[in-house]
Formats: sequence, C-alpha cells, structure tokens
Amino acid sequence: MLARLNLRSRLRAAGLHLLVSAAFATLAATLVFDLWYPDAYRLLAGGRDLFLLVVSVDVVLGPLLTFAVFNPAKGWPHLRRDLAVIGLLQLGALLYGLHTVYIARPVALVFEVDRLRVVAADAVYTPELPQALPQYRSLPLTGPWLLAARAARPGEERNQALFMALGGADTGQRPLFWQPYSEARDRVLARSRPVAVLLAHDPAHSADLATRLRAFKLDPQQARFLPVIARGDWVALLRPNGEVAGFAPYDGFF
Repeated sequence: MLARLNLRSRLRAAGLHLLVSAAFATLAATLVFDLWYPDAYRLLAGGRDLFLLVVSVDVVLGPLLTFAVFNPAKGWPHLRRDLAVIGLLQLGALLYGLHTVYIARPVALVFEVDRLRVVAADAVYTPELPQALPQYRSLPLTGPWLLAARAARPGEERNQALFMALGGADTGQRPLFWQPYSEARDRVLARSRPVAVLLAHDPAHSADLATRLRAFKLDPQQARFLPVIARGDWVALLRPNGEVAGFAPYDGFF
C-alpha cells in the first residue's frame, strides 16, 4: 500500500513538473519563433529542429528527475532542497539552450552575386561591424534584415575578399560589404531566373510549386527565383520587381 501511494505521489509530482516545464517551453517558443526565427526562417535557419532538441531534453529531464527523487518520507525540508536543485539545473539547461538558439539566429538574408544567403549571428564577421553602415552595426533581435553584398573593389579589397572567402567568410557574412537590398535590385533581376525554368527542371513538384505561387499571390509567368544558401535546399520566390515574396524547399543550384 505504501509503495502504491509513493508511486502515486511521484507521478503526481512529475506530472505537475511537466505542466510547469511545458508552460516555460511555450513562453520560450514564443520568444524564439516570434522574434528570432520568424515565419520560414525557423526552417531555413534550422531554428525549429534546434529548439525542439533543446526543449524536449529539458522538458523531459526535469519531470523524470522529480519522479526519481520525490518521496514524502524524506520530509519537506529535504524534498524542497532536492526539487530546488532540479529546478535550478533545469533552468540553467534551458537558458544555455536558448543561448545556443540565440547565437544561431538568422540576422540577414543577403544577396550575393547570383544567390541569397541566410546569415546566422555566429557566422557574421563581427570585427567589421564598426565599419558597416550605421544602421547595420548592431545585429537585429527581431528577424533578419534583407540586404545585398556589394562587389569588392579592385585591388587589395578584392584580394582580401577572395582570401577570406577561402577561409569561410564570404562577403555576405561581412558587414563591411552590406548595403540595402534595394540598391542591388537591378542585379537581383539580372541574375534571377523565371519560375518557369524551375518548373521545367523539377516537374515532379509542379503542383506543390503552383500552390505556393498562389499562396504568395505570384503569377507563374512573371515570378522569378534565386537559390538560397540555408539549411537544406531552398529557393526564394521573387516578385517581378525583385522583392522576396516567399520560399520553397527546392534545389535552385542547377
């Protein structure tokens, strides 16, 4: 009988802990997906998978530890101490996980030559932030900017850009080269291709693509696309004026 009551108490305590953990996870999800990874960026930047990994471990681990240690026979002073330690460990793990999600958040979608790149905060070459245009010197907290990377100037700057690109820092990741997307719209239109080319290349997804075009209110005869460097295969669907209307999960590098 005592064992049955003890099991019931453990289950009740673990269930209550699970509800509290789920509430904190919901608040964290609001922060992550409404601010740091809005809309399609939760997929393009891998935010959904990273957040689910962090939160699922945290939400499950806390209640399991509570189930393991909860025993009214210990006395409430001892039990409160155990639960406080578990709560602090769980909170620390959640904060660490959120920090990981935060530094991997997308801060810019940058046009580079003939493609768009999703740039994460931890991929930005931060020593150049003071040299960026004034409006780009502090990385955003509420979703990525839409930018373009200007061409490197002939001479030393071009040589350095090539050298740094070989080391993994392309111009789209370097604030020194950031400029408003509107200033590169002619280049965007010149290097983008008609959506009809994408349809011809991947006819198996024509129905899905047609649905996406309707959702974004795009005319298949006028819409254009650019490949996107992101988590997985993506293309950006563009309006006739070069404005980014949305994204589709297809390989645009062909």
